Amino acid sequence: MVLGAVGAMTYVNIVLIVLIAAYFIYVFYSYIRRRQVSTMLDEEDFTKGMRKAQVIDLREKKEFDAGHILGARNIPFNSLKARMGELRQDMPVYVYDQTHTLSTRAVAILAKNGYSNLCILKPGYARWEGKTKKAKY
Repeated sequence: MVLGAVGAMTYVNIVLIVLIAAYFIYVFYSYIRRRQVSTMLDEEDFTKGMRKAQVIDLREKKEFDAGHILGARNIPFNSLKARMGELRQDMPVYVYDQTHTLSTRAVAILAKNGYSNLCILKPGYARWEGKTKKAKY
């Protein structure tokens, strides 16, 4: 009976190790993919280039209305594929979300569809200290 319990714990440990390894492989792959197709910009560089770029907020409308970077358009990540036609391929695309998790996935999708000059706000909106705008209602 004791040997069976030890064997079961060994299987649980193996499964946990495999899951943890898979997670780290996914994180590493995302990092490599993001570096291949986009540039991470700090707030200062993002602010300098955003006047000549399309600034896209990938958060949901409710979050966008609560506050967003002045001049940004809201295209929630969930509808990015459907609304990609609203973006020009000949202009830089600056994307951001609360951190930069969705932005990483978004630039991979955009790059796959022919967009080349892609930038991500490094700290995300959560640490943005520049000008913002909130919805009136």
